[in-house]
Amino acid sequence: MALSMEEQRILTQIEVRLSEDDPRLAHRLSRLGTARRGHRVRVIAAAVVACVVVLAAIATAVIAAVS
Repeated sequence: MALSMEEQRILTQIEVRLSEDDPRLAHRLSRLGTARRGHRVRVIAAAVVACVVVLAAIATAVIAAVS
């Protein structure tokens, strides 16, 4: 669900104040968001590779059964 313009403005103000009040915490929180995205990409990539391996194994089994 998208934020309204007012909600986005308030969120931006909170982010600016956090950066001013505690830059170390703000930096750690920004890295946390990046780490989650990176983890998600790795999980999806692993799932895609696993699917390709399974499909290759099935294709090999079918070809061997036909021969």
